[in-house]
Amino acid sequence: MKLWDKGSPLSSLVEAYTVGDDYLLDQRLIPYDCRGSEAHVKMLESIGILTPVEAEDLRKGLEDILHLHSKGEFMITREDEDCHTAIEGHLTSCLGSTGEKIHTGRSRNDQVLTAIRLYEKDALAVLEEVISDISGRLEEFRNAWGKVPLPGYTHMRRAMPTDFGTWAGAFIDAFSDDQVQLAGLFHLIDQSPLGTAAGFGVPVLDLDRELAAREMGFSRVQENPVYAQMSRGKFESAILHQCGQVLFNLNKMATDLILFSMSEFGFVTLNPEICTGSSIMPQKKNPDVLELVRGQYHIVLGEEFKLKSLISNLMSGYNRDIQLTKGPLFRGLDATIDSLRIISHVLPLISVEPAKCALSDELFATEKVYRLVKAGVPFREAYRIVARKQ
Repeated sequence: MKLWDKGSPLSSLVEAYTVGDDYLLDQRLIPYDCRGSEAHVKMLESIGILTPVEAEDLRKGLEDILHLHSKGEFMITREDEDCHTAIEGHLTSCLGSTGEKIHTGRSRNDQVLTAIRLYEKDALAVLEEVISDISGRLEEFRNAWGKVPLPGYTHMRRAMPTDFGTWAGAFIDAFSDDQVQLAGLFHLIDQSPLGTAAGFGVPVLDLDRELAAREMGFSRVQENPVYAQMSRGKFESAILHQCGQVLFNLNKMATDLILFSMSEFGFVTLNPEICTGSSIMPQKKNPDVLELVRGQYHIVLGEEFKLKSLISNLMSGYNRDIQLTKGPLFRGLDATIDSLRIISHVLPLISVEPAKCALSDELFATEKVYRLVKAGVPFREAYRIVARKQ
C-alpha cells in the first residue's frame, strides 16, 4: 500500500508516469533510509511515542532489511514507488501496527532529503579519497619523469620551456584546490533535515531533532523547515558543480595526454594495455579511455544544468519536479568518481620519451630577451632585437 493511499483508485498510466525510474534509483538509498529510520526510531522512543519493545522490534526489522539488501534480495517494485514505501511496507507486514508507527513525525519529503543527504556525505568522502589517490599517482609520475624537459604551449604553438614536473604539479595543485572546496561543500551538506516533515515542521509532537541528527552523524540540524525543502536541488547542484570542477582538471589532462601521445608529438607512450584498436585499421592504438574521460566533463556539465533548470521557477515548498533531480545527481557523482579511478589506473601506464622532448631554439627567445634586459637593455628594445632574429 502506498504511503499516501486513501482508498481511491489511481490510473495505472498516471502511476507508471509519476513513479518513472524512481523505484530503480532508490535501490542505492535503501541503506541510508534505514540509517535515518534507525535514528528516527530512537528519537520516537525517547519522547514516548514508541515503547522500548516496539523500538527494538523496529530496529531488528531494519537490520533484516539491510541484510536482505546486502544479498540483493530486497527489491523495490514500481508499485512501491520508492524505498521509503518498500521499507515501511516490509516492517508493517512483519510487525503489524508497530510498523505503522515508524512514519510518525516525518513525511516522505524530509525522509528522502535525509536519505539523500546521508548518501551525499558518503559520496563526497569517496570523492575526497579518489582525489587523494590521483594526487598520489601524479606525485609518483612527477618523481619518475619530472626532470624531463617539455615544450610549453600557448595558442597551441610552442612558447617557452617547461618540464613534466611542472606539468604534473599543475594538476596536483588543481586537485588540492578542489579538496578545499570539497571541505566547504561537506560542511554545507552536513545538516539534518529530519523533522522538518513536508516543509512546515510537525505540530503537537515535541520531536528531538538534535538527538536524531547526532545518531545519524550530522553536525547540526537544518532549522528552517521551508528552507529544508528549498535546499533540495540547491545542494545537489553545488555537488555537481564541484564534480564539474574536478572533471575540468581531468578534461585538460586527458587532452594533453592525447596530444602528447600522438606520433606528431611523441612526448609520451601509452601502454598497449590502456589502448583499444580499430575494426578495420590493424595498426591503430587508440586512446579511447582518455577520450571518454575528456567527454565526461561535458556530460556532467549537462547534468548540472539539467538539475539547475529543474529546480528553478518553482514556488517554495515541495514540488514533484524535484524527484527528477535524483538521476542527474547519481549519474554526475558516478561519472566523476569513475573517471578519477580510471585515470589513477592509467597514469602509471604512461611513459615519457625524453628524446622526443628536445627543446628547440625558438623556445628560449624570452630567455634571450631577459638576458639583454639584465645587461641593461630596455625591455621593449630587447624584445625587438630578439624578434628580428626569429
